[in-house]
Formats: sequence, structure tokens, C-alpha cells
Amino acid sequence: MSYLERHTEERFSPSLLVPGTKAIISLAISYNPGLLPTQKALAWYAQGTDYHTVVREKLQKLMKSLRLEGRAFTDTAPVLEKYWAWRCGLGFIGRHTQLVIPSFGSAYFLGEIFVNQQCDRYDSPINPSFLADECGSCRLCEEACPTGAIANRCLDARKCLSYLTIEHRGDLPEWAGECLKGCFYGCDRCLRACPHLCAEKVQIPEEFRAKDCLLRMTESEWRTLSREKYEQLFQGSAVKRAKYEGLRRNILAAFN
Repeated sequence: MSYLERHTEERFSPSLLVPGTKAIISLAISYNPGLLPTQKALAWYAQGTDYHTVVREKLQKLMKSLRLEGRAFTDTAPVLEKYWAWRCGLGFIGRHTQLVIPSFGSAYFLGEIFVNQQCDRYDSPINPSFLADECGSCRLCEEACPTGAIANRCLDARKCLSYLTIEHRGDLPEWAGECLKGCFYGCDRCLRACPHLCAEKVQIPEEFRAKDCLLRMTESEWRTLSREKYEQLFQGSAVKRAKYEGLRRNILAAFN
């Protein structure tokens, strides 16, 4: 993910990204399906409409309703999303390196609004340090990771199934196929193992619910996925990030 090396100054100086920025509003929108049906072959976040579109539209509506001036982002610009969410008091950084919202977990999309107005009140982090260990002796996320990508509060992307099935270009490592276990796009295992994840009383936007066409897909249908079917299933979906060739590569590895 070489793009992370670019725009370093903007990442650390929001006013360079959006001139005139005086405050940052951080928000989280759940994609936790709770007791809703899901397609086991795909990570939860990828089973509905592309979150970039959905979250950005919701942020823009919020800005309009509050008469805010600035710009809204969701994983679309050099923004330190987890840092600002921590600064705004939304949660803490878990052992799996994701933001954990107490009693809700990590199944959330983050979004930010950079505004050119001062706020009348500012929230504070729930712990004094960005790297404070709030997980204590819990190692459930580490134990749930099939590749050992999580260790010592660090994530090795070279071993992470989410990275390998979405961002990685080229052949998958030989050992990856056995670890996929039928889930060929992304991986939710660490966030599902977190004791903060709430399976009940969660509400997600209709756009993030698994599409019926995805729920009906079987292993045999995935194995024979055509480009035409791919376009039909994933129109307006974040899965397009991996492209058809990448998804076919993952499918063959997962069901080998």
C-alpha cells in the first residue's frame, strides 16, 4: 500500500489538506449485521453498497443540516482516521490495531468532517494515550487470527488476509488458501472475536445489509463466477477494489 507513503504532511497537518480547518468532527457508522443474514464468503463491510458513497452522502447531509462549512471524508483522503476518532473520544485502539468502541466493538466505518468553525465544546479521549493498552490480558483477537498477523499490538499486513485478498496484487502466498476457509474477500475474525462486539440491538443503514443476490450464492456458483455475474453482483460495491481477476484468484485459493 505505497499510497500510505504519500501526502505525509497533509496527514499530520489537517489545515494543509483543508485550508482553514479549525475543528474535526469524527463519526462512526455501524456495519455490524447483528442477527441479520450474511454471506460467509465476504467480509461484513463488503456485503452492501460501497461505504465510500453511503458514508460520504450521510456526512454531507449532516453538514447541510448543521450549516457547517468544510469537507467530509471517509477513507478517501490522507486523514489519520483512527487518531481523530480516539481524540474525539469515540473509543480506544485495541490489540488488533483497530478502533474499539466500548460495548460495540470495531464493526464501524469512520468518517470525518473538517470544519472552518470553532466548536463550543470539545470531547476528550477516553484514555490518556493513543497507544494505551485497554485490552488488558485479553488475547482473543490474536488467537482468532489464522495467520498470526497480530502480535505485540502490531499488525503485519504481509500476513493479514484482508490485505492479501483486497490490496495485494499478484499471486497469493501458498499458505493463504488454507487460512481463507471459504471467505475470499476480507476477514472479520479479529473484530468478531472482540468481547466488545455487540450482536444484538444494533442498527445499520439499509444500504449496508447483505444483498439478496449475494445471500443466494453457493460455493459452486462462486467457483464458476463469470465476469458478467461479477458485474451484476458487485455493482456499486467496495468489492470492486479487488477487480474481477483478483476475486477469481481469491476464490480459486479459498475453494482449492
